[in-house]
Amino acid sequence: MRNVLLALAVGVAFSGMAQIVSVASIEKVNVPESRDNVVAGISPAGDYLLLTTSTNKGLTKFDLATRQSTVVSDAPGAGFDAMISADGQSIVYRENSYTANHLKMVSLRSKNLRTGVQQTLVEPTRDLQGVAIENATALAVDGGRLKARALNGGTATTQRPVLSIQNRQLMITQHGETRVFSPNGTNNSYLWAQLSPDGSKVVYFIAGNGAWVCDIQGQNAKRLGIVRAPQWLGNNLVVGMYDEDDGEFIYASKILVCDLEGNKQDLTGSNVVAMYPYPTTAGDKIAFSTPAGEAYIINLNK
Repeated sequence: MRNVLLALAVGVAFSGMAQIVSVASIEKVNVPESRDNVVAGISPAGDYLLLTTSTNKGLTKFDLATRQSTVVSDAPGAGFDAMISADGQSIVYRENSYTANHLKMVSLRSKNLRTGVQQTLVEPTRDLQGVAIENATALAVDGGRLKARALNGGTATTQRPVLSIQNRQLMITQHGETRVFSPNGTNNSYLWAQLSPDGSKVVYFIAGNGAWVCDIQGQNAKRLGIVRAPQWLGNNLVVGMYDEDDGEFIYASKILVCDLEGNKQDLTGSNVVAMYPYPTTAGDKIAFSTPAGEAYIINLNK
């Protein structure tokens, strides 16, 4: 049984902030015992989690109904920016390897959870940048060039822009061309760029400054404040974390949601060190983990 924590209209209770979403409950998920469990994603339907480790080694599917674990990959790097197809059937993940000269290489692979079939989407490369999924197509930017690979034998489509980071700059690949996007200028360092589900907006983080949102043309940039690891919750809300550290250890972190005007609502309190949120496609659940290897799900009222 999952441990359900009462969520008392969490966002209203904390800090007196205006309510942006309504929290029904926060559940602690009984994932396999380990001090190194890290949530790497939640399925679009909210029926399973992807788990990795603090070093992103390996990737495991954890079914929330049956509590069964299925290994997706044991590879180093598999947990970094792993992605789930819209139907929840395919996982796209990286796999790190090294040459005889100790140069790091990264390949892109996929696994169909229903059939177990694995594919190599991009052979080992030194320049794998952004990765995205459009319907049943994996999109990868390798050395500035877009590669589209159909998942499960379908037909590849390439309409969706792909964001990537290169030399600290935010890049965008559209219509077969990769160019500098960097809405706030090239004198900034960009992180955590995410395209909105409808493809009309981009949220990104500038080191030492905070999260920003702009339109797909790179215009109308607005600062959201300190919202680390931002993820889209639908097309008009952003969920992320606000963590505090002493220079060595993170001693506090909360999950928060904000609208596109920068209004914020805390979703978790001081009783848990909540980090790296992952919302479902429907926007009704947000999964996160703690440094102690715990996993939680925030259930939102729709």
